[in-house]
Amino acid sequence: MDVPLESLGELRKTHYTSDLSAEDDGKEVVIGGWVAKNRSLGGLKFFILQDREGSCQVTAKDDNPDVPDDVKKLIPALGIMWVVMVKGKIRADQRAPGGFEVVPLQVKVLNKTMQQLPLVEGTNAELDTRLNNRVLDLRFKRNQAIFKVQHVMFNAFREFFTQNHFTEISTPKIIGSATEGGTELFPIVYFNKEAFLSQSAQLYKEQMSSVFERVFEIAPCYRAEASHTKRHLCEILTLDIEMGFANIYDVLSTFERALVHVLQAINKECASQLKTLGQKLLVPELPFKRYTYSEVIDLLQTKGKYKIEWGEDIATDAYRVLDKFMKGYFYIIKWPTAAKPFYIQPCEDDEKVSESFDLQYGFLELASGGTRVHNKDFLIQRLREKKLNPVSFEDHLKAFDFGMPPHAGLGFGIGRFLTVLTGAQDIREAVLYPRTPDRLTP
Repeated sequence: MDVPLESLGELRKTHYTSDLSAEDDGKEVVIGGWVAKNRSLGGLKFFILQDREGSCQVTAKDDNPDVPDDVKKLIPALGIMWVVMVKGKIRADQRAPGGFEVVPLQVKVLNKTMQQLPLVEGTNAELDTRLNNRVLDLRFKRNQAIFKVQHVMFNAFREFFTQNHFTEISTPKIIGSATEGGTELFPIVYFNKEAFLSQSAQLYKEQMSSVFERVFEIAPCYRAEASHTKRHLCEILTLDIEMGFANIYDVLSTFERALVHVLQAINKECASQLKTLGQKLLVPELPFKRYTYSEVIDLLQTKGKYKIEWGEDIATDAYRVLDKFMKGYFYIIKWPTAAKPFYIQPCEDDEKVSESFDLQYGFLELASGGTRVHNKDFLIQRLREKKLNPVSFEDHLKAFDFGMPPHAGLGFGIGRFLTVLTGAQDIREAVLYPRTPDRLTP
């Protein structure tokens, strides 16, 4: 059957599928979405209409005089993922999904799809195939659940920080020099100059702590790391916070309360999505456990029988050993000063260790932060110790001439956290359009 396309005309949605129930029996509604399934069984014709909120069954029986003949002929011809609008009446029926169905009075086909779709919901396609056809992949229920959780997560973070006197900021993503030194930068041509994509909001949010005192930002940053793991991306979404008149311990207590607030919000607002994902989120008790770097090294050496020396970074395989006896959310504090960036403050009582921390969820690092150096002369000294040229940081150092308060903060990986919340096995599943060393499209 040759099915012509129709225009939207005057027809507009009155409901999403999640708004409907058997209690609406006899009510006339207009719904719209995509054809997820289509079946014809003798004199019974029906299809599943999917929208952003869920799905419902649209049913036309040959012996039902209320259904126009042209609709009865059209339904068997509908293709998977065709875009349709349906005007119809709710009919309670315990045999239908959700206990009701929509009896169609009018069906408009607004657009069609290719004849053979590359993905079908319910089949196990390779992740690369899914990512190559990402728009279609994201229509599937599990993937929509992931990003509904992300949406609620964003709202909950914003709610918490706003209630706790933080100001949301937006910092530049095109910069003239390295934020933290190092080579993990993407160079770009900026008119007749060389510039870079920002690898962190660090220096700008520090400066803003001398203006708004408490600030936060949810934004992308860019790391030119040739890493091919299930935890790394070249474009990552981070939550950054900075607190003026504060130190590491103020950040630790504030952020753990923020996480609890977010987890409670997701449990409350995403029950159906968590069920789809097979996830049950446990809200940890406050305060989170805190271990010093030295305690963790000792634990790895003794209980974990893992060969590591004090001062070494803790590698992924070491964290997996640690994961056997350290579960859930916990902080590792007081890392070696030599292992941390120039802006991290050494401890007053022992300069070999710093006022720094990582937030872990088992073996997965979610955040890193600490107290910042707020004394300009000492900051210049720290830059030189890290073999960095203070001239390259001239604009940042100028902010310290205008009255920089003691301050502290952190950077938190949104994608990694979303894998924890949703059970995703690869961080690429938790990003709409992931960017890796091998993937620049779609």
